[in-house]
Amino acid sequence: MRLRSLFLLPAFVALLLLTGGPETFAQQGRQSFQQPQPQQRGFFQFFWQQPPPPPVAQPQRQRVAPVARRRPAAPVVVRDDPVIPKVDVAHHILLIGDSLANLLASGLEDALEDRPDLAVIAKAKPDSGLVRADFHDWPKVATDLLAGDAKISLGVMLIGLNDRQALREGDTVHEPLSPRWLELYRERIAAVSQVFAGRRIPLIWVGAPPVQNARLSVDLVTFNEQYRQQVERSGGQYVDLWGAFVDAENRYTAMGPDVSGQTMRLRLGDGIHFTSAGARKAAHFVDVLVRRMFEPGTQGSVIALPVSPETGAPTNPELQPGGIERLIDQMVAGLPVISLPAALQAKPAAGPILPLTGTAGPGDQALLVSIPEARGRGEIAGQLDRIFGEGILPEPKPGRMDDHRWPR
Repeated sequence: MRLRSLFLLPAFVALLLLTGGPETFAQQGRQSFQQPQPQQRGFFQFFWQQPPPPPVAQPQRQRVAPVARRRPAAPVVVRDDPVIPKVDVAHHILLIGDSLANLLASGLEDALEDRPDLAVIAKAKPDSGLVRADFHDWPKVATDLLAGDAKISLGVMLIGLNDRQALREGDTVHEPLSPRWLELYRERIAAVSQVFAGRRIPLIWVGAPPVQNARLSVDLVTFNEQYRQQVERSGGQYVDLWGAFVDAENRYTAMGPDVSGQTMRLRLGDGIHFTSAGARKAAHFVDVLVRRMFEPGTQGSVIALPVSPETGAPTNPELQPGGIERLIDQMVAGLPVISLPAALQAKPAAGPILPLTGTAGPGDQALLVSIPEARGRGEIAGQLDRIFGEGILPEPKPGRMDDHRWPR
């Protein structure tokens, strides 16, 4: 028993040395109750225990750059209409009259959209006319407008809707369309025309269109005839809208073709005023004259006709609107034309009108010459016999259209 204890004692000491001694057991017992402390190495652990593994480096958190939002590219707009360069307004077109003139002004602005050098100045006044000068005196207003704007190069007037009322002359009241009423009305038309003629500014007077009220339409026909006569005497131009707003039977119609040929509503429900399509159609007839006056090649200049200082009418009657047609009628009738040169007066430009059907009169027998009667009379008769009798054409002259010979 003692011998066994002697052998176990050295073995126990050796075991303590190998495990680090008694402190190691105490430390292991306290690890479950305390935080881990740095372990002390024993004598044998310094030689036998492997070094602790190196600390693992924690990956650093990288900052992600914010995503840059790309702005969407601006849409590319492809325009079919040509880009018109900016042009200074060189000429003003003064448009005066009643409520129809206001609508005509808007249509004319649309028609002249491609002409930035021309500007439409709408100075129309609804419910106005030429009869009530105490309400709106158009000759005086036109004079003030022309004096205040030096760029006015053309005047356009449309009026007549409100003129079916009595006209007062002093203490006398004249009924509409009576003889004296028409005389005074013509004087007021001429007064407006003279305002433009005195400043040598062309005037386009637009006739009133037909309306749904048949009685008013009949009176407007009389008004339009007075406008045409007085304006042409002053050297202006008259534009007739009547045929553009009637049907095939010459009656008022609210529907009709617009400027593009499509059937559209041209008049409003009141049977008087224009729709936008109707105003554009009415302005088309004025637009034609305006473009003719303000040609781009002439820098928009208007050629003013020489007028008489007394009457304001052109000195050459053939230069008036419709003057050429009147000259032709005079020459056909054989009347002398004083304003033409002597060479044109001696020989008329057109001969007498002859019927194409029916029998000729006694005085026209000399113009009818038959071919058989011409035969047997000299060289001409021989040529006729060869052409119509034998079918032989005459010898072509060199250089003439019937000369088909190859040139040498």
